[in-house]
Amino acid sequence: MRLILTILGVLAVAMGVLWMAQGTGIFPYPASSFMINQSPWILWGALLAFAGLCILFASRRLIR
Repeated sequence: MRLILTILGVLAVAMGVLWMAQGTGIFPYPASSFMINQSPWILWGALLAFAGLCILFASRRLIR
């Protein structure tokens, strides 16, 4: 269970950072993406990354 939560947390953080990078225009790939330079994706990415960090924290501290 701990391994699954760790993998899920890392993937959520990575996806959240990617969404924030696309929302700010730092990572404009693919060029036809609807997320590029769209500020709502900065917020959604931050929320997803925060949720991933919470999952990582819970997998490390609560499940022993």
